Amino acid sequence: DEAMTGNETANFEFPLITKHGIRIEVLLNATTRRDEQGNIIGVVGIGQDITGRIAQEREYSKLIDTANAPIFGVDTKGSVNVWNQCARKLVGYNTDEVMDKNLVEEFITTDYQASVQAVLDRALHGEETENFEFPLITKGGARIEVLLNATTRRD
Repeated sequence: DEAMTGNETANFEFPLITKHGIRIEVLLNATTRRDEQGNIIGVVGIGQDITGRIAQEREYSKLIDTANAPIFGVDTKGSVNVWNQCARKLVGYNTDEVMDKNLVEEFITTDYQASVQAVLDRALHGEETENFEFPLITKGGARIEVLLNATTRRD
């Protein structure tokens, strides 16, 4: 409907059932088709089967969540967007308690906030850091020392 009104649709994901009853995931891009006068005469849609990619993403997420090391991720604003099972056990916060909270402001001791933020900022610009030691505050208020390996996460 959007493309028929002149609005392009980019990267719309949806499930599709094949003729043989198999569910596949499709990525659709749709654009308006116009005649010589610029009138809308239809839509051109390009679909791509992304079933394999989605399966890989799920496997990757499972691998991260079940790793035997604490793994957390932050977005470009420093908000937590990954918090695996080991991090939950070690620090005591459930995923819903940390997601979208600023990692540095909420969970790092004040004396290390600037240095941890600098490490995260460098990682966001492609510069990796290995074995950076810093304290993390658990839900119970205890201070624990952790080693951080910070790498850039890309789509």
